[in-house]
Amino acid sequence: MKRREIIKTLSAIPVAGGIMSIEPFVESVTQKKPVSDAGLLSNPAPGALALGPQIYQSIGVEPVINCKGTFTAIGGSVELPEVRKAVDFASMNYVFIDELAMAVGKRLGEITGAEWGMVSSGCAAGMKHVTVACITDGDPEKLVRVPDLTGFTKTEVIAPAYSRNQYDAAIRNAGVKLVTVETMEELKDAISSHTAMIYLFSAPQAYDNGPLSIDNIADVAKEKNIPILVDAAAEVLTIPNIHLKRGATIVAYSGGKAIKGPQCAGLLLGNKDLLFSAWQASSPHHGPGRDNKVGKEEHIGMLAAVETWVKRNHQEEEKTWNLWLEYIAKKVSSISGVITKITEPQGVDNRTSRLSISWDPQALNITGEEVAADLADNKPRIITGGGRTNQREGTTSISLSAHMMQPGDEKIVADRIYKILSRKNEKKNVVVEPPAANLTGQWNVDVSFYSGKGEHKLFLAKQEGNDISGTHRSTFSLLDMAGRVEGNTVRLQSNYRENAQSIPYIFDGVIEGDTFSGVLYLGEYRTANFTAKRAETRQRAVNNITVPSHGGRKSDSW
Repeated sequence: MKRREIIKTLSAIPVAGGIMSIEPFVESVTQKKPVSDAGLLSNPAPGALALGPQIYQSIGVEPVINCKGTFTAIGGSVELPEVRKAVDFASMNYVFIDELAMAVGKRLGEITGAEWGMVSSGCAAGMKHVTVACITDGDPEKLVRVPDLTGFTKTEVIAPAYSRNQYDAAIRNAGVKLVTVETMEELKDAISSHTAMIYLFSAPQAYDNGPLSIDNIADVAKEKNIPILVDAAAEVLTIPNIHLKRGATIVAYSGGKAIKGPQCAGLLLGNKDLLFSAWQASSPHHGPGRDNKVGKEEHIGMLAAVETWVKRNHQEEEKTWNLWLEYIAKKVSSISGVITKITEPQGVDNRTSRLSISWDPQALNITGEEVAADLADNKPRIITGGGRTNQREGTTSISLSAHMMQPGDEKIVADRIYKILSRKNEKKNVVVEPPAANLTGQWNVDVSFYSGKGEHKLFLAKQEGNDISGTHRSTFSLLDMAGRVEGNTVRLQSNYRENAQSIPYIFDGVIEGDTFSGVLYLGEYRTANFTAKRAETRQRAVNNITVPSHGGRKSDSW
């Protein structure tokens, strides 16, 4: 991350709707919430779960309206009524899970036109099962040894650079080496007897176009008899399947996203033999997939979602999305200076209608980031695609996605946004306090994680006015760091990146003498506490330095 990008993000601590400190969270869940129409527990004890429309509020959790998309962190999607009904019936009996998996797999193939289907406990789990199938070839003696691949022939998976992402950890969990390639020549050179499969992430544009598109890779893979796994987690289901048609061996979907099946289910479609081996690597069978249990309810719920998918009127659903966004746009655009733009659904990945709402932050005295935070933090809570400010163009905006909204949400969302943008927001007079201290130097940092401690170091090399920069020694890495010092408040940020994973380190502290301490924000990994103490510096006398004359030019020849 570039220095100016780091400084720019420091104003967003904590990130609205994503990170919250533990203290307000604990305080909020201890507050008594009124529960109406609570069903079986109409008079619950304080804090007890109340079965009814306010089930979340009964334990202190306030639900959100989803105008962002199919994000697992906010619950994915809402299951279809047909799915909920199927799951209820499925939960009332016992069955042999192997028999159920075979029947469901066959039926999924019949509906989708694929050779076979399999239900997994989420898309990522399905990706791990397919990887295990490719390295074991269905041999159970190999299966029970994973992730120790000692003595295995197939131990590598090839992925183009554009396919590397946070979710490929599911593949690496099988113990394989993930080989990243940039060109077709590199891909061909990487293929060997150790190659188990090729992994492709379908979202990037390079998947469809360019030298390493699926079509070009499929030509090479077919010749070498190497299976291709396509990760299409957030896509709509296409029948006939576009990825299998283009050469994929297996395509993996999230069950709880666009398909609106069980949130803890995934859908695998493709080659029957390979999916049999993938099922062999899945629970209830012992081995590396036993911890990814998929129950009878997920099997039936996922099948019900796919059965319903082929009957749904997708065009009418998309028209409804547009109507919702048009309602919101009409209301908020009545505010002077507010501009709206609706984008029609496109493609298959995260297919949805989108609404952009933009304005001049100087005119309304509020930014998109502040509006997004207000919507996320105050009831009724609304999660959007976030706020963005373009200082060069003098505009700010928020974005909404419609495909996970529920009927009636559009009125609540329109009213909330209208109220925020139409109110008289006071003009902010930003007064930047001079720094209370010069923080250049070395700092020893004690970090208190939830269940343990860590030791980091900061080397703050340069402080100009309120801006400060240097390096951060984290657990394993040396990272660039930048930040701001205003009065006795210090905010510093670095970014750790490895294997397509990213961890932001955001230090938010208060200076007291030769110490500053506070909260360390860790993005999706929540928070820790930290205390930074200035390291003692030892002055060492420097004597005359003599340069040896042997092994190089003599000093008198310089």
